[in-house]
Amino acid sequence: MSSASPTIMWFRRDLRLSDHAALTAAVARGGPVIAVFIRDALVDDLGAAPKWRLGLSLDSLATSLKAKGHQLILRSGPALDVLQGLIAQTGADAVFWSRLYDPASIERDTLIKSTLKSDGIEAKSFGGHLMHEPWSVETKTGGYYKVYTPFWNNVKNTSRGSTVQTPSRIPALDKWPDSDALSDWNMGTAMNRGEAIMRPHARIGEAAAQERLGVFIEGIVADYITGRNLPWKDGTSNLSDSLALGEISPLQCWEAGSVARHEGKQGAEVFLKEIVWREFAYHLMHHTPRILTDNWKPIWDDFPWNTDETKSEVIAWKQGRTGIPFVDAAMREMYVTGKMHNRGRMIVASYLTKHLMTDWRIGQKWFEDCLTDWDPASNAMGWQWSAGSGPDATPYFRVFNPVTQLDKFDANRDYTNRWIAEGRSTPHADANSYFDAIPRSWNLSADNAYPAAVVSPEMGRKIALDAYSNRDL
Repeated sequence: MSSASPTIMWFRRDLRLSDHAALTAAVARGGPVIAVFIRDALVDDLGAAPKWRLGLSLDSLATSLKAKGHQLILRSGPALDVLQGLIAQTGADAVFWSRLYDPASIERDTLIKSTLKSDGIEAKSFGGHLMHEPWSVETKTGGYYKVYTPFWNNVKNTSRGSTVQTPSRIPALDKWPDSDALSDWNMGTAMNRGEAIMRPHARIGEAAAQERLGVFIEGIVADYITGRNLPWKDGTSNLSDSLALGEISPLQCWEAGSVARHEGKQGAEVFLKEIVWREFAYHLMHHTPRILTDNWKPIWDDFPWNTDETKSEVIAWKQGRTGIPFVDAAMREMYVTGKMHNRGRMIVASYLTKHLMTDWRIGQKWFEDCLTDWDPASNAMGWQWSAGSGPDATPYFRVFNPVTQLDKFDANRDYTNRWIAEGRSTPHADANSYFDAIPRSWNLSADNAYPAAVVSPEMGRKIALDAYSNRDL
């Protein structure tokens, strides 16, 4: 199909130019392409760290488009109103976008698609945030998968197409519509002083994501089976924020991992399984959206979790002052870098939900505000997996011991020494940065004594197992 009329390319969590089905289709129509990002209520509702990280990615995308003689148009307001306004202003007769899968985005996008089509506008959504559409993977009986391993076995050899190249040329308008200034959006305001601390740790944009993938595949992936569990080691892809914002596609990661597996690099298949773990989270969110807000296993609905965020032990958890070094180091890593090692995530989540018997939704909400790689499906599934209320094939009564876990995965204490300053004559610079990143209202400094454990591993395990006993979970 060829059209001289403009096509609006509505960017969302697909902030790249390569392997971009919607952008490729927009260019193929033949007319000018209007690249737009809309700051609507779903953007405004983002937590402090993910909103700040989104702003940096938008700036990078704008730079990439500018290099092709293009411009990223920024508009604020309800997405349908903005799109209809741009259509009236530019004469565009089509709007393309990449699909999102959380309930709020689906509700918004469904209304927009039906309204635009009724107005005679071609409105079309494309894949790209996932390799497999959540509804396309079914069990032999036609249902959805509730356990990861069978899901992996289903998709590991499934055809998923090939990546598409960056368009060599993106047709432009003679005169661009008005655009908001990104600086006026103040995407990092809620970060306060933490923004300056976190910025040096952020890799921003498509080029940085591709470079990191190359470094990972070239060397790190060979030791991924072991290295991914060592929080002191650069042993993971470190692409979670780039995937969350679509600076790189999962299919690009899959293709690179598949080449590494073919070359005999030992950790490559485990890396591919982690990509599919992300797909599984979206599969569950699509089929059981309650995973975002309610216990995935309803039998947990009357479990007596603490729901009081003001309790001293919950505050200590948030502050990284539980007296449990693995928990505290992981929380402090998050405040300084915007991310947390996956082993740390399991430990801090287990400690909150089992040792402190606190509702997983409190942790989910806190991560939603603090993580630059926040992702609705992965965050919800991770918390419910740790709490025992989610899709975990291992029995709910598994309780991680944060001390023995530290002995196993940080035997020399390189990780905790990097992030905990109290009691050390010459703390690591990153440990000191924690005190510069956190809210002043916490009134903490490296001169404070390191606290005693709010709940010891032994006591926490007993509390959890006592709560589980005599309950049909």
